[in-house]
Amino acid sequence: MTKIKTRMKSMSDTNLLLIITILVFIIMYGSAMGILGEGFLKPQTFFNILDAQAALLIASIGMSVVMITGGIDISVGGVTGLVTMCCAVYLDFGGGNILVSFLIAVGIGLCFGLVQGYLVAYLEIQPFIVTLAGMFFARGLTTIVHTNPFNVANKEFIALKDTRIIIPGLGTVNRLGNYIDAYVEIGAVVAVILVIVFFIALRWTKLGRAFYAVGGNPSSALMLGINVKRTRFFSHLICGVLAGVAGYVYFLHVGSGSPSHATGLEMNAIASSIIGGTMLTGGVGNVVGTFFGVMSLATIQNIVSSIGLDQAWWTGITIAAMLCLFLVIQSVVMAWKRKK
Repeated sequence: MTKIKTRMKSMSDTNLLLIITILVFIIMYGSAMGILGEGFLKPQTFFNILDAQAALLIASIGMSVVMITGGIDISVGGVTGLVTMCCAVYLDFGGGNILVSFLIAVGIGLCFGLVQGYLVAYLEIQPFIVTLAGMFFARGLTTIVHTNPFNVANKEFIALKDTRIIIPGLGTVNRLGNYIDAYVEIGAVVAVILVIVFFIALRWTKLGRAFYAVGGNPSSALMLGINVKRTRFFSHLICGVLAGVAGYVYFLHVGSGSPSHATGLEMNAIASSIIGGTMLTGGVGNVVGTFFGVMSLATIQNIVSSIGLDQAWWTGITIAAMLCLFLVIQSVVMAWKRKK
């Protein structure tokens, strides 16, 4: 009975924060459509945001999984950058093929997930310290692999990168009177599929329920027969693999290798997860909320840019303000629920 009550409480908190996130995004995007007009009125603008943020969305899914268990992983940006550089060097200088490059990406993420997951779960080292070391290690390796930015000239990769998925019925007519189809990149499709997969997995699988239980109360989870260490290990393993996939999707979007790629992505992933309703204390979160968190973060950045505030500090200030706003909302909502 206690287990059922705890589960219902956690899921109700998750759903409440999810609703708040969706409402804020709708208000924000609707305001942009009404005030800024033409650009945001085009469906392609939304798809362009999704294309640009696909890698961040995938990394944020992994981040949300780890945060639901009460942990954190700040190595995802470094792993994403390392994957991008390794795949770029392999395809451009090694004459490799696309399938092997993808396996390299997943393999790198898997290695980081295995090592970090073991250190956190079984050696009980603080996840912040472990993943901080992982971030520095990944950034260092990226510079060792190659030091200078370059574009990839592999023809098979370029063909894949330029592939577009047409979305019927949402195109627009340009100023010359020609109809232009709406489209998304392959990376965006992959990101959306992963959102659906992890939404189902977290809600309806034994492992997904274990993530919430461990994040909510590890001691209670242990008494209920859940292997807490193994659950934490799998959360970091999943996050590492998703960081590898995010690196390849990022690579497909930019088409180049550079030591500076994905700089700050880990901070944006944490911010997107929090904005999406995932709590730092663990036990509460939803990857659908993470999707809207990523889109909210990108939308506010586009709004700031559209009104002429292109300087980097304005983006940082805006993200900080938005993050603080959602942290306050979470605190107020949770405090209100405890009083009821």
